[in-house]
Amino acid sequence: MKQAKDRSNGRSITLKALAQHLHLSPSTVSLVVNHAPGYESISPKTQERVLAAAKELNYKANFLARSLRTSQSFTIGVIAPEVSEGYFPMVMSGVEHNLRNAGYLHFVVSHEGKAELLADYPQLLTERGVDGFILINTLLKKPLAVPVVSISGLSEMPGVVNIVLNHQKATSLALRHLHNLGHREIAFMKGPPHIPDSRWRWDSIRKQAKAIGIRMRPEFCLQIRNNSWTPELGYPLVRDLLAKKPALTAIFCFNDVSAIGAIRAIVDAGLRCPDDISVMGFDDIASAAFGTPSLTTIRQPLVSMGETAVQVLLKRIQKSHDGGRNLLIFEPELVVRESTAKPHKPKKLRR
Repeated sequence: MKQAKDRSNGRSITLKALAQHLHLSPSTVSLVVNHAPGYESISPKTQERVLAAAKELNYKANFLARSLRTSQSFTIGVIAPEVSEGYFPMVMSGVEHNLRNAGYLHFVVSHEGKAELLADYPQLLTERGVDGFILINTLLKKPLAVPVVSISGLSEMPGVVNIVLNHQKATSLALRHLHNLGHREIAFMKGPPHIPDSRWRWDSIRKQAKAIGIRMRPEFCLQIRNNSWTPELGYPLVRDLLAKKPALTAIFCFNDVSAIGAIRAIVDAGLRCPDDISVMGFDDIASAAFGTPSLTTIRQPLVSMGETAVQVLLKRIQKSHDGGRNLLIFEPELVVRESTAKPHKPKKLRR
């Protein structure tokens, strides 16, 4: 039975006693304290009364009993390529906050682009009774028996809701910003092959560059191969490119972390950003505004994407969705800071 401890006398009380204390039905109190489907129909004032009394009496819901009654584990599986700095923590800040408020826990696993982990993790988490999945920048290999929300994965499998960025608009904002400043000789970074965003963003870059009139020189197209999610992601690519002493004026990086590495490589080559080479990032991670120079970037609403993923997934789990849209598109924003400027005559590189 669900129990709480009455702070006034130390006695335990049942859910029924809590309801009697509030002069409400046990079903009403249960809906509110368990955040169960249908609680929205209860007036906000009543919800506030119930939650205040539960807090006052130190009420703790018995999730084991709730799980047995509803045949749910109240846990969610989260699968991502990595769990390091940058993109992932911002998405997860939205995911964790909303899951916690709804009374759910979560398991987080990272596959690092390894095929065996991509195949095994969904099955392993399903066997542990998760009620649903949130996939972050991860492609689903086969349909699952529980609801799935995919952030930046774009799976067309049944039962999957996709949350994606408008990449066409994002790349257009970035390239038009560089083009309007006067940049024509631009290097481009393509993300790791196992990241779904890599292909879609690259296709969008190619399309928008053609529309704007920017030539994508093959020697200026850089492919990220490693699984590092530190500035090491971009540093060696730019270091090796600059060693060839190219006449480029800007670099459009795959993400902010790789852009930070690119800026370091520019400095180590005896150049300055943006005086000699401008750098454009992508994501607008928390540290993007605090580097020297601060990073011009494309902002993804990462926290909102994580929050929406939880809201959609819980509705699917609770079967309160209407079978509506399986594709939710979020809009990007250009954030102009210090790392981009009008191009100057390229400086001769240090030998």
